[in-house]
Amino acid sequence: MHPSNPTASQIQDTLQATFQPTSLFVHDDSAKHVGHAGAREGGGHYHIIIVSSMFVGQNLVRRHRQIYTALKPLMGSAIHALAIEALAPGEAAEQAVVPSPSN
Repeated sequence: MHPSNPTASQIQDTLQATFQPTSLFVHDDSAKHVGHAGAREGGGHYHIIIVSSMFVGQNLVRRHRQIYTALKPLMGSAIHALAIEALAPGEAAEQAVVPSPSN
């Protein structure tokens, strides 16, 4: 969890409830964007890696749309930018990009 970052915790909780992922990583990249317009307005930059069986048979655009829909209440306010890696379980093993679930 992200006790010091309520937005990261909200992202994680929302994605966990919506997609029941086997692996989920949420990272706040906002520090890399200090001075950027979104940072000045209070919105953060986040990177997520999510592995869920709900993505099996779905193309990349559909996966991203589902994630944006789930996070819509945070978009444009708490979230300024979102980098997404949305994978089905077999794809995660092939790409070996998923950090441990404790992150």
